[in-house]
Amino acid sequence: MHDVLDALEAEAIWALRETAAAFRKPVMLYSIGKDSGVMLHLAKKAFHPGPIPFPVMHIDTTWKFREMIIFRNQMVEEYDLDLIVSTNTEAVAQGVSPFTHGAQEYTRIMKTVALREGLDRHGFDAAIGGSRRDEERSRAKERIFSLRMPGHRWEPRRQRPELWRTVNTQLTEGQTMRTFPLSNWTELDVWRYVRREGLPVVPLYFAAERPTVVRSGSLIVVDDDRMQLEPGEVPQPRMVRFRSLGCYPLSAAVESDAASVDDLIAEMESSRESERAGRLIDGEGGASMEAKKVEGYF
Repeated sequence: MHDVLDALEAEAIWALRETAAAFRKPVMLYSIGKDSGVMLHLAKKAFHPGPIPFPVMHIDTTWKFREMIIFRNQMVEEYDLDLIVSTNTEAVAQGVSPFTHGAQEYTRIMKTVALREGLDRHGFDAAIGGSRRDEERSRAKERIFSLRMPGHRWEPRRQRPELWRTVNTQLTEGQTMRTFPLSNWTELDVWRYVRREGLPVVPLYFAAERPTVVRSGSLIVVDDDRMQLEPGEVPQPRMVRFRSLGCYPLSAAVESDAASVDDLIAEMESSRESERAGRLIDGEGGASMEAKKVEGYF
Protein backbone atom coordinates (compact mmCIF):
# COMPACT_ATOMS: atom_id res chain seq x y z
CA MET A 1 0.00 0.00 0.00
CA HIS A 2 2.84 2.42 0.82
CA ASP A 3 4.36 1.70 -2.62
CA VAL A 4 1.09 2.73 -4.28
CA LEU A 5 0.83 5.94 -2.26
CA ASP A 6 4.50 6.73 -2.88
CA ALA A 7 3.99 6.38 -6.64
CA LEU A 8 0.85 8.54 -6.61
CA GLU A 9 2.61 11.15 -4.49
CA ALA A 10 5.59 11.25 -6.86
CA GLU A 11 3.35 11.70 -9.92
CA ALA A 12 1.39 14.50 -8.25
CA ILE A 13 4.55 16.32 -7.20
CA TRP A 14 5.88 16.01 -10.77
CA ALA A 15 2.65 17.56 -12.11
CA LEU A 16 2.81 20.43 -9.62
CA ARG A 17 6.44 21.21 -10.42
CA GLU A 18 5.78 20.95 -14.16
CA THR A 19 2.88 23.40 -13.83
CA ALA A 20 4.95 25.89 -11.84
CA ALA A 21 7.75 25.70 -14.44
CA ALA A 22 5.71 25.68 -17.64
CA PHE A 23 3.12 28.40 -17.10
CA ARG A 24 3.38 32.13 -16.64
CA LYS A 25 0.80 32.53 -13.87
CA PRO A 26 -0.70 29.36 -12.33
CA VAL A 27 -3.20 29.21 -9.46
CA MET A 28 -4.38 26.36 -7.25
CA LEU A 29 -8.13 26.00 -6.73
CA TYR A 30 -9.10 25.24 -3.14
CA SER A 31 -12.54 23.76 -2.47
CA ILE A 32 -11.71 23.10 1.23
CA GLY A 33 -12.44 19.37 0.88
CA LYS A 34 -10.21 16.35 1.45
CA ASP A 35 -8.77 16.40 -2.09
CA SER A 36 -7.85 20.07 -1.76
CA GLY A 37 -6.21 19.34 1.58
CA VAL A 38 -4.08 16.64 0.01
CA MET A 39 -3.17 19.05 -2.81
CA LEU A 40 -1.96 21.67 -0.34
CA HIS A 41 0.18 19.10 1.43
CA LEU A 42 1.65 17.87 -1.87
CA ALA A 43 2.40 21.43 -2.95
CA LYS A 44 4.18 22.06 0.34
CA LYS A 45 6.28 18.93 -0.24
CA ALA A 46 6.91 19.75 -3.90
CA PHE A 47 8.48 23.13 -3.20
CA HIS A 48 10.00 22.61 0.25
CA PRO A 49 11.84 24.41 1.79
CA GLY A 50 10.43 27.36 -0.18
CA PRO A 51 6.83 28.58 -0.04
CA ILE A 52 4.07 27.35 -2.34
CA PRO A 53 4.88 29.47 -5.44
CA PHE A 54 1.35 30.28 -6.57
CA PRO A 55 -1.80 31.73 -5.00
CA VAL A 56 -4.80 29.69 -3.94
CA MET A 57 -8.31 30.57 -5.11
CA HIS A 58 -11.57 29.60 -3.43
CA ILE A 59 -14.87 29.96 -5.31
CA ASP A 60 -17.14 31.12 -2.49
CA THR A 61 -20.84 30.86 -3.25
CA THR A 62 -21.67 32.18 0.26
CA TRP A 63 -23.58 28.92 0.87
CA LYS A 64 -20.73 26.73 2.12
CA PHE A 65 -21.00 25.01 5.49
CA ARG A 66 -19.83 27.30 8.28
CA GLU A 67 -17.30 24.67 9.38
CA MET A 68 -15.78 24.75 5.89
CA ILE A 69 -15.06 28.48 6.06
CA ILE A 70 -13.60 28.17 9.55
CA PHE A 71 -11.36 25.34 8.33
CA ARG A 72 -10.33 27.31 5.21
CA ASN A 73 -9.18 30.23 7.34
CA GLN A 74 -7.21 27.87 9.59
CA MET A 75 -5.41 26.39 6.57
CA VAL A 76 -4.58 29.88 5.26
CA GLU A 77 -2.75 30.53 8.53
CA GLU A 78 -1.11 27.10 8.74
CA TYR A 79 0.22 27.08 5.16
CA ASP A 80 0.74 30.86 4.90
CA LEU A 81 -1.38 30.90 1.74
CA ASP A 82 -1.92 33.78 -0.66
CA LEU A 83 -5.71 33.30 -0.73
CA ILE A 84 -7.97 34.78 -3.40
CA VAL A 85 -11.73 34.50 -2.85
CA SER A 86 -13.85 34.75 -5.99
CA THR A 87 -17.60 35.33 -5.62
CA ASN A 88 -20.23 36.30 -8.17
CA THR A 89 -21.16 39.41 -6.20
CA GLU A 90 -23.68 40.59 -8.79
CA ALA A 91 -25.62 37.34 -8.42
CA VAL A 92 -25.43 37.56 -4.62
CA ALA A 93 -26.87 41.08 -4.79
CA GLN A 94 -29.70 39.75 -6.98
CA GLY A 95 -30.52 37.12 -4.34
CA VAL A 96 -29.45 34.05 -6.32
CA SER A 97 -29.55 30.99 -4.05
CA PRO A 98 -30.02 27.20 -4.26
CA PHE A 99 -33.72 27.82 -3.51
CA THR A 100 -34.40 30.51 -6.13
CA HIS A 101 -32.77 29.05 -9.24
CA GLY A 102 -32.52 25.28 -8.79
CA ALA A 103 -29.35 23.22 -8.47
CA GLN A 104 -28.19 23.34 -12.09
CA GLU A 105 -28.70 27.05 -12.83
CA TYR A 106 -27.43 28.01 -9.39
CA THR A 107 -24.24 26.04 -10.03
CA ARG A 108 -23.72 27.74 -13.39
CA ILE A 109 -24.19 31.23 -11.95
CA MET A 110 -22.42 30.88 -8.62
CA LYS A 111 -19.65 28.43 -9.48
CA THR A 112 -18.93 28.34 -13.22
CA VAL A 113 -19.34 32.08 -13.81
CA ALA A 114 -17.43 32.94 -10.62
CA LEU A 115 -14.59 30.62 -11.62
CA ARG A 116 -14.28 32.03 -15.13
CA GLU A 117 -14.42 35.60 -13.84
CA GLY A 118 -11.82 34.90 -11.16
CA LEU A 119 -9.39 33.29 -13.61
CA ASP A 120 -9.82 36.10 -16.14
CA ARG A 121 -9.63 38.91 -13.57
CA HIS A 122 -6.22 37.78 -12.39
CA GLY A 123 -4.92 36.58 -15.76
CA PHE A 124 -4.19 32.99 -14.70
CA ASP A 125 -3.10 30.74 -17.55
CA ALA A 126 -3.20 27.47 -15.58
CA ALA A 127 -5.50 26.31 -12.78
CA ILE A 128 -4.60 23.34 -10.57
CA GLY A 129 -7.41 21.28 -9.08
CA GLY A 130 -8.00 18.11 -7.11
CA SER A 131 -10.44 16.35 -9.43
CA ARG A 132 -9.99 12.60 -9.76
CA ARG A 133 -10.92 10.33 -12.67
CA ASP A 134 -12.91 7.98 -10.43
CA GLU A 135 -15.40 10.69 -9.39
CA GLU A 136 -17.71 10.34 -12.39
CA ARG A 137 -17.66 9.52 -16.10
CA SER A 138 -16.93 12.90 -17.71
CA ARG A 139 -13.92 13.49 -15.48
CA ALA A 140 -12.50 10.17 -16.68
CA LYS A 141 -12.01 11.88 -20.07
CA GLU A 142 -9.56 14.40 -18.65
CA ARG A 143 -5.78 14.33 -18.88
CA ILE A 144 -3.46 15.38 -16.08
CA PHE A 145 -2.85 18.48 -18.24
CA SER A 146 -6.26 19.34 -19.68
CA LEU A 147 -6.48 22.03 -22.35
CA ARG A 148 -9.18 24.70 -22.22
CA MET A 149 -10.19 26.67 -25.29
CA PRO A 150 -11.03 30.40 -25.29
CA GLY A 151 -13.76 31.15 -22.78
CA HIS A 152 -12.48 28.24 -20.63
CA ARG A 153 -14.45 25.80 -22.75
CA TRP A 154 -13.59 22.12 -22.46
CA GLU A 155 -13.53 20.08 -25.69
CA PRO A 156 -12.79 16.39 -24.97
CA ARG A 157 -11.69 15.71 -28.55
CA ARG A 158 -9.07 18.46 -28.38
CA GLN A 159 -7.18 16.96 -25.44
CA ARG A 160 -3.52 16.14 -26.04
CA PRO A 161 -1.91 12.71 -25.58
CA GLU A 162 0.27 12.13 -22.54
CA LEU A 163 2.93 9.51 -23.10
CA TRP A 164 5.65 8.63 -20.62
CA ARG A 165 5.21 11.93 -18.78
CA THR A 166 5.84 13.89 -21.94
CA VAL A 167 3.23 16.65 -22.05
CA ASN A 168 2.52 19.52 -24.41
CA THR A 169 2.04 22.62 -22.26
CA GLN A 170 2.13 25.16 -25.10
CA LEU A 171 -0.79 27.59 -25.25
CA THR A 172 -2.06 29.77 -28.08
CA GLU A 173 -4.03 33.00 -27.71
CA GLY A 174 -7.03 32.53 -25.42
CA GLN A 175 -6.16 28.99 -24.34
CA THR A 176 -5.55 28.01 -20.71
CA MET A 177 -4.68 24.79 -18.94
CA ARG A 178 -6.25 22.85 -16.07
CA THR A 179 -3.89 20.57 -14.17
CA PHE A 180 -5.16 17.55 -12.21
CA PRO A 181 -2.30 16.04 -10.19
CA LEU A 182 -4.68 13.62 -8.43
CA SER A 183 -6.02 12.18 -11.69
CA ASN A 184 -4.92 8.62 -10.89
CA TRP A 185 -5.94 8.67 -7.23
CA THR A 186 -9.14 7.09 -5.90
CA GLU A 187 -11.24 8.23 -2.96
CA LEU A 188 -9.68 5.47 -0.87
CA ASP A 189 -6.18 6.51 -1.94
CA VAL A 190 -6.93 10.04 -0.71
CA TRP A 191 -8.12 8.84 2.69
CA ARG A 192 -5.23 6.40 3.07
CA TYR A 193 -2.85 9.26 2.29
CA VAL A 194 -4.64 11.51 4.79
CA ARG A 195 -4.13 8.78 7.39
CA ARG A 196 -0.47 8.18 6.49
CA GLU A 197 0.44 11.87 6.49
CA GLY A 198 -1.76 12.82 9.47
CA LEU A 199 -3.53 15.58 7.52
CA PRO A 200 -6.34 17.68 9.03
CA VAL A 201 -9.76 17.57 7.34
CA VAL A 202 -13.06 19.37 7.84
CA PRO A 203 -14.92 17.76 10.80
CA LEU A 204 -18.00 17.35 8.56
CA TYR A 205 -16.38 14.21 7.14
CA PHE A 206 -16.82 12.50 10.53
CA ALA A 207 -20.10 11.27 11.98
CA ALA A 208 -21.83 13.55 14.48
CA GLU A 209 -25.38 14.30 15.50
CA ARG A 210 -26.61 17.01 13.14
CA PRO A 211 -30.05 18.56 12.43
CA THR A 212 -31.36 17.05 9.20
CA VAL A 213 -34.43 16.97 6.98
CA VAL A 214 -35.27 14.30 4.42
CA ARG A 215 -35.83 15.93 1.04
CA SER A 216 -36.42 13.87 -2.12
CA GLY A 217 -34.86 10.91 -0.36
CA SER A 218 -31.70 12.80 0.62
CA LEU A 219 -30.53 13.83 4.09
CA ILE A 220 -29.91 17.58 4.12
CA VAL A 221 -28.25 19.18 7.13
CA VAL A 222 -29.77 22.48 8.26
CA ASP A 223 -26.59 24.52 8.68
CA ASP A 224 -28.05 27.98 9.34
CA ASP A 225 -31.30 29.93 9.45
CA ARG A 226 -31.31 30.61 5.69
CA MET A 227 -32.49 27.04 5.04
CA GLN A 228 -35.95 27.21 3.48
CA LEU A 229 -37.99 24.42 5.04
CA GLU A 230 -40.83 22.91 3.07
CA PRO A 231 -44.29 22.41 4.60
CA GLY A 232 -44.14 19.67 7.21
CA GLU A 233 -40.35 19.59 7.41
CA VAL A 234 -38.97 19.59 10.94
CA PRO A 235 -35.20 19.13 11.45
CA GLN A 236 -34.39 15.94 13.32
CA PRO A 237 -31.05 15.00 14.91
CA ARG A 238 -29.31 12.13 13.11
CA MET A 239 -25.80 10.65 13.21
CA VAL A 240 -24.52 11.64 9.77
CA ARG A 241 -21.37 12.58 7.90
CA PHE A 242 -20.41 13.76 4.41
CA ARG A 243 -18.35 12.07 1.73
CA SER A 244 -18.33 15.12 -0.52
CA LEU A 245 -18.64 18.76 0.57
CA GLY A 246 -20.17 21.73 -1.19
CA CYS A 247 -23.04 24.15 -0.67
CA TYR A 248 -25.01 22.82 2.25
CA PRO A 249 -28.53 22.82 0.71
CA LEU A 250 -27.17 20.74 -2.19
CA SER A 251 -24.95 18.29 -0.27
CA ALA A 252 -26.60 15.14 1.03
CA ALA A 253 -25.27 13.47 4.16
CA VAL A 254 -25.08 9.75 4.83
CA GLU A 255 -26.03 8.02 8.06
CA SER A 256 -22.85 6.76 9.67
CA ASP A 257 -21.03 6.09 12.93
CA ALA A 258 -17.57 6.63 11.42
CA ALA A 259 -15.78 9.00 13.78
CA SER A 260 -12.15 8.57 12.68
CA VAL A 261 -10.14 8.20 9.49
CA ASP A 262 -9.76 4.46 10.19
CA ASP A 263 -13.54 4.21 10.53
CA LEU A 264 -14.07 6.06 7.23
CA ILE A 265 -11.68 3.79 5.37
CA ALA A 266 -13.30 0.65 6.79
CA GLU A 267 -16.74 1.96 5.86
CA MET A 268 -15.74 2.79 2.28
CA GLU A 269 -14.00 -0.53 1.77
CA SER A 270 -17.32 -2.26 2.37
CA SER A 271 -19.50 0.18 0.39
CA ARG A 272 -20.34 0.38 -3.31
CA GLU A 273 -22.12 3.72 -3.06
CA SER A 274 -20.64 6.46 -5.25
CA GLU A 275 -18.87 9.29 -3.47
CA ARG A 276 -20.82 11.86 -5.49
CA ALA A 277 -24.22 10.27 -4.94
CA GLY A 278 -24.80 13.03 -2.41
CA ARG A 279 -23.92 15.88 -4.79
CA LEU A 280 -27.30 17.16 -5.94
CA ILE A 281 -25.63 19.49 -8.46
CA ASP A 282 -24.55 16.55 -10.60
CA GLY A 283 -28.08 16.14 -11.88
CA GLU A 284 -28.39 13.61 -14.66
CA GLY A 285 -25.08 11.89 -14.04
CA GLY A 286 -22.11 12.27 -16.31
CA ALA A 287 -24.05 13.99 -19.10
CA SER A 288 -24.97 16.83 -16.75
CA MET A 289 -21.42 17.19 -15.46
CA GLU A 290 -20.01 17.12 -18.98
CA ALA A 291 -22.32 19.97 -19.99
CA LYS A 292 -21.09 21.98 -17.01
CA LYS A 293 -17.44 21.30 -17.88
CA VAL A 294 -18.00 22.38 -21.49
CA GLU A 295 -19.14 25.76 -20.09
CA GLY A 296 -16.04 26.09 -17.93
CA TYR A 297 -16.92 24.30 -14.69
CA PHE A 298 -13.88 22.70 -13.15
